[in-house]
Formats: sequence, structure tokens, C-alpha cells
Amino acid sequence: MAASPLSSSSALSKPISKHHSFSLNTPQKVTFPLLPKTLQKPSSFPCNHVLHPQKSEFTTSSKNPISDFFSANKNEDGLVPPFSDDDDDKPREECGVVGIFGDPEASRLCYLALHALQHRGQEGAGIVAVNNNVLQSVTGVGLVSEVFNESKLDQLPGEMAIGHVRYSTAGSSMLKNVQPFVAGYRFGSIGVAHNGNLVNYRALRAMLEDNGSIFNTSSDTEVVLHLIAISKARPFFLRIVEACEKLEGAYSMVFVTEDKLVAVRDPHGFRPLVMGRRSNGAVVFASETCALDLIEATYEREVYPGEVLVVDKKDGVQSVCLMPHPEPKQCIFEHIYFALPNSVVFGRSVYESRHAFGEVLATEAPVDCDVVIAVPDSGVVAALGYAAKAGVPFQQGLIRSHYVGRTFIEPSQKIRDFGVKLKLSPVRGVLEGKRVVVVDDSIVRGTTSSKIVRLIKEAGAKEVHMRIASPPIIGSCYYGVDTPSSEELISNRMSVEEIREFIGCDSLAFLPFESLKKMLGSESPNFCYACFSGKYPVMPREVKVKRVGDFLDDGLNGPMDSIDGGWIQGPRDLNVEKEIDPLYQKSNI
Repeated sequence: MAASPLSSSSALSKPISKHHSFSLNTPQKVTFPLLPKTLQKPSSFPCNHVLHPQKSEFTTSSKNPISDFFSANKNEDGLVPPFSDDDDDKPREECGVVGIFGDPEASRLCYLALHALQHRGQEGAGIVAVNNNVLQSVTGVGLVSEVFNESKLDQLPGEMAIGHVRYSTAGSSMLKNVQPFVAGYRFGSIGVAHNGNLVNYRALRAMLEDNGSIFNTSSDTEVVLHLIAISKARPFFLRIVEACEKLEGAYSMVFVTEDKLVAVRDPHGFRPLVMGRRSNGAVVFASETCALDLIEATYEREVYPGEVLVVDKKDGVQSVCLMPHPEPKQCIFEHIYFALPNSVVFGRSVYESRHAFGEVLATEAPVDCDVVIAVPDSGVVAALGYAAKAGVPFQQGLIRSHYVGRTFIEPSQKIRDFGVKLKLSPVRGVLEGKRVVVVDDSIVRGTTSSKIVRLIKEAGAKEVHMRIASPPIIGSCYYGVDTPSSEELISNRMSVEEIREFIGCDSLAFLPFESLKKMLGSESPNFCYACFSGKYPVMPREVKVKRVGDFLDDGLNGPMDSIDGGWIQGPRDLNVEKEIDPLYQKSNI
């Protein structure tokens, strides 16, 4: 049974429906003044819309064909991992990007901006800087502070740089997939950093390999470089436009060449990308405004969905229409969990959004209680909103350790819930004998929630009432967020009452889906709710299994078939496709 916010409901249905894709018009060059103002509506960005019906949607399987590939206790290197998935049961943003043009300390500012975006990826970091028309790169596995030091930053002089932080499961073979990627081709060199996920990656890669392309990584970002290299369009930015015309899915990217910095956002605007300017005139692009704040850049506006921004010394900042864009579908989870509370994402304050989520929860799912606490850190602002609306004191009932290393040694006598206890410590003075409301941002598998409830009850809480500041998650994300397959999502398998019994709390309530949309008001249609509804704005034709990480990212020495285990092909009836879509023969790769 799939979960509804407050009661059980029938299982999620997955209808086959018709959708449209959008073809590329001749790019329209528009110069935008960079004024310090709040985000304009994406619909204000000029594009000529031409719709062409293309291939029909089809449902995808949630069966994970490689679940047996992993042992319960060892990672790909045969080592005991520092934390199991159960102890870190959250969706993960897979990366963050930065681009800086026109500052003599571009790489150092890039380093600081990446530090501000560290929450978007902790497993790898890299910077590419341009000096004397040469692209120089430093990448590494680990946190930003672990990858870079003074001597490495000294290797990256120049006034232009791009940077990237990446999330993935750990592995010795991950380094070659750490971005930014740099490639040389007949017209020079180009570097790229990408936040998002391409849902047609495999088809594009197969097409390119059939034409002789050779790949060094298993990252979908490398496909973009190949598409740019084979393009015959002029000038350079038109090669990017032509390449992006072939992409489906989510991408917020920054490119660097010998003399240009380019920022691109996909037509749906799934992933965030903002633009700012420092007092010396340097232009900055970043995934979140918190990165701008740290390097003292003023937030100016978002990169619009479907927009290419080209920055060079000759023409300054130029805006180009990438392609006609449909209704924006911005990721709602940026406001629920991913972004920092002090960021402005999609033109909205993340702090204000989360506070409002908590207020709605208190109104729609009240309960008699003595204290409101949060699961730190992501549940804190919603808990403050709940407490304020309910008129109940908010207290710090769980203390999060910020000093847990990437590895630890567990005693031979097993400690129950060891991973959770290492990170969260209950405050008995706050919890003992109390009726406690615990606010968290989401429940994914439910395993961490059950351990937290047990932790709080062992500290003497009289009652534990879980309040979740998002609707139930019933679908995987294919647009740049690492989530489990649908069969692992507890809300896709159980009713709210069944989940309550599983995690052991006295009551459980989610943020109602309709209340979430009502709270967003007129902006509600601009968000993607696929993880809550199962309705995907861009239906994936090929689905990369989540949490696979880099277990096959070892150079892909074998043929393309060697990575089949890491992919699920959605069920397809080719006869039906041909009947529904007269363009099938032309559009099928």
C-alpha cells in the first residue's frame, strides 16, 4: 500500500500518457542588464515555443537488478564502510557547481564557493582554471579541504575558473569521474562541470560510440563534451546549443574555454543555478546563493530555464535562448532538504519555505505535546515553524556530532544502532517524561527514523510523535538526486499506519501534498513533484539504478553491455510506440 499524508490509500498507479518534447529554434540573442533584483518569472524569458509530439511515455520498473551485487558489510574495495545506508537514510544531491570570470584570484574564490556548497557533495571536488589560454585542472577524492591546499591552488592561476563538488558512493575508481572534465578538440580546450542527470545518456553514448567516440568515464557529463566536439556550428556557444538540443533530463552546467565562461540550464530548470557579481565586476555562477555570500558576490538573478549565458571580455555578459522551454519544473526537494536554509533557491527563501512547512504540519496534524524537537540539521527550521504555530516550546532534544570522521572503528561487541548513536545524542533532560513531537524533513526507507524513535524512547520520552515536513516519497528521482529504487521507498510499500508501526512512534503525519501546493500558491505549477506523485515531467527512457555509485566506473574497458547491470530499461511495447508515435522510426536511436 502506498502512503498518503494521514491515511492509507490504494497503490500508486502508473499510467502511460502522451507527452511533448521541444525542438530547437534558431537561438535568439538577447542582452540582459545585470541588475541587483529578485528572480523574475521564468516565463519572462523570451523564447519562441514550437511543440513537436515525440515518443510516448512508458513506466519504469523499480526492481533493482543488481541488489545482490553488494554484500551487507563490504564496499567495492572490500572494506567496512563508515556508515551503512540505513544510518544515513536521506536522498542526496549529487553535485554543486561554481563558475567565476574576471577575478585575479578566481581559483581561490572557487575553492571557497565550493566549501559553501560542500553539503551538495562530499566525495570528490575539482577546479579548472584558465591561465594564458591554458586550462589547468586539479581534482581529487574527498572534501574540498582535503583535496586542495595552498600549493595546489598555486597551480591554478588565472582570472577564470569553474569548480565542482560531487556525491557518490566511495571507491578507489571514483577519481576519473570527479569533475570538472577537461577535453581538447580541434578548436581548442573546454572544461565542464555538471549538476543533474541525463535520462537519455545511454542512447547518446551508444550513438557516439557507433561513430567512433572513445569514453574515459561512465559519467553522463562526458557525453556533453563529445556532442560539442562533433558539432560544426559557429560560433562556440552554438555548439553548446546544438549539443544541449540532444539532451533530455536535468542539467545546470558551467563551461570554460580559453576566453569564455558559459552557464547553461535545462529547459525545465530542474536544478538551481544563480548568477551574481563581485564589487570588482567579476561574474559568478553557483548552484546556491550561499556560495555567493561567502565570496561577497551580490545575487542578481537565476539563470533562466533554457538559457545560455556567455561571458567574455569583449562583450561582457550575453544571454542566448537555448531552446523553447515548457513550464518550469524546479526540484521541490531543494526547499525541503538539499539547499542550505540561508540560500535563496528558485527565487524563494529556503528558510521561509521550511518554516512554512512546519506551520502547515502544526495546523493539519496537531497533537498534545510538551516539547518540539528536530532531527538535526535539516529538520530544525520546520520544527521551529511547528513549535511557533502550535505554541509549544522548541528545544534541542537531539545533539548532532559534526566531528564524525569518514571512518571509525567499531568495538567487537556490536552496539545497537551504532551509526545513528555516533551522529545523534539524545538530551535526557529535555526528553524524559515528556510527550515529544519530532520533526524531520523526510522518510525514505524508514530505517533511520525507527532508530531515532528508539533512541528518544530510551532517553525516557513518554510519547514520540513523528511529523514529516514533506509528503510521502513514492518515486525515485532521475534528475540528479540519488534516491533508492521505488521498491525500497517505504511510503511506496506501506500506508501511514503501517509506517508508524514500523518505526515505532505513537503517531505519524506527513505534510499533505495538496497543502504543500497550496502553500506555494501561484508558483506551485513551476515545481517538480515526481518523487511524491510518480508523474515525471521528462519520462526516463533508461533508468540508472540508484546507489550503484561507481562500482563499474573503472574505465569501462569492456563493451557498452558491460554496464547493463547498472541500468533498468523501462518496459516497452514497441508496437504500441510505433502505433502511437508516427515519428518513432525517426526519433528512435
